[in-house]
Amino acid sequence: MQRQAERKNEQEEENREQKEDEEKKNDEIPLMALNHVSRLCKDVKKSVDFYTKVLGFVLVERPQAFDFDGAWLFNYGVGIHLVHDKDEDRLPNDTDNLDPMDNHISFQSEDMEGMVQRLEEFNIKYLKRTVGEEEGAAIDQLFFKDPDGFMIEICNCENVKLVPQSSIGRIKFPSDRHIPPVELGKHDNANVAKA
Repeated sequence: MQRQAERKNEQEEENREQKEDEEKKNDEIPLMALNHVSRLCKDVKKSVDFYTKVLGFVLVERPQAFDFDGAWLFNYGVGIHLVHDKDEDRLPNDTDNLDPMDNHISFQSEDMEGMVQRLEEFNIKYLKRTVGEEEGAAIDQLFFKDPDGFMIEICNCENVKLVPQSSIGRIKFPSDRHIPPVELGKHDNANVAKA
């Protein structure tokens, strides 16, 4: 009798765990990582030059099925898709004002002074500030705009701990593979940075 009760308890526990696993799986959103940011531009070549020369992105092939002018760039685990747009009303109006509270994309840097030198080398107007010194985790930030007026931030945000307000188990860090996959030629393997 006691053995039957133990088996029943084990079965109930197994069923409960299975139900919890199914509920967890149903709550999971099947996303892996940021794939790309799309930017409208009035001059694709000028934008490609900016993102490759100033920020180190690499021009990559894009599907031939696209019947509009544009370019795909990739580096640092994220892509930038440039799309030519003849309607300048869709581009930012204020290409001069540097407001850190404006929409922007942000890239992390290990060498903020090196980035300052790079921006100065290309005569790019920037705003430099430091925030969070009071909390003991200072973040250096650089804000500047691409040729079409879209804001970009460079920061050393690794100085700040990622402290979720809840559900730490739901944060995903895709470290087991490169997203998206990279097709390398014979001579490219030596030039790939190891993460």
